[in-house]
Amino acid sequence: MNTTTLRSSLRLAFAFSAATAAAVAAPLSFDFKDPKGVNNVQFKLDAPLEAITGTATGISGKVSFDPAKPGATTGTIVLDAKSLTVGNPMMGDHLRSDQWLDVAKHPTITFEAVSLGNVRTQGTATTAEVTGKLTVKGVTKDVKVPVSLTYLADKLGARVNDPKVKGDLLVLRANFEINRSDFGIKPGQATDKVAETIQLSLSIAGAAPRA
Repeated sequence: MNTTTLRSSLRLAFAFSAATAAAVAAPLSFDFKDPKGVNNVQFKLDAPLEAITGTATGISGKVSFDPAKPGATTGTIVLDAKSLTVGNPMMGDHLRSDQWLDVAKHPTITFEAVSLGNVRTQGTATTAEVTGKLTVKGVTKDVKVPVSLTYLADKLGARVNDPKVKGDLLVLRANFEINRSDFGIKPGQATDKVAETIQLSLSIAGAAPRA
């Protein structure tokens, strides 16, 4: 092999190695639109005279997550407001009305993760406080939410019960509270029947398929 050929081969090898390293180091994009329909958000308003509890399953959105740098996580989770349900159908109609969430004008609820603080990682699990922007009924507020992120490599096939499907999972869990009056939800409503505080709990899984 002559000197010119050797140099060309070395350049190609270095270029390939650099490209491979960059691909490995790149953050993964996780899609939270769950084909199984299992992802859900639970909510509760626990007033002295009545407790209102319900769920929502219309979840989508994407999160960028790097297993080597979980503190750099960003993304947006979107909730279809029409998917919110409670046990009492009439109460559900009220919930979706203009006095409450006004889903006709504001069909989605969104949370945009801007930055992570107090990041702690042990094994595949990361806990952190997410600073983000929550938009409900057209009103956007800055919020801080404690979250846990669990990265499950090569577990997508197991979740969808198909070993031929390759990819990773990111499981996001959070419990936090908001005040309904901050977002113009039923303002002036007596708090003996409708609590001011809305308790929110979510456990959702996002998928990053691989070819």
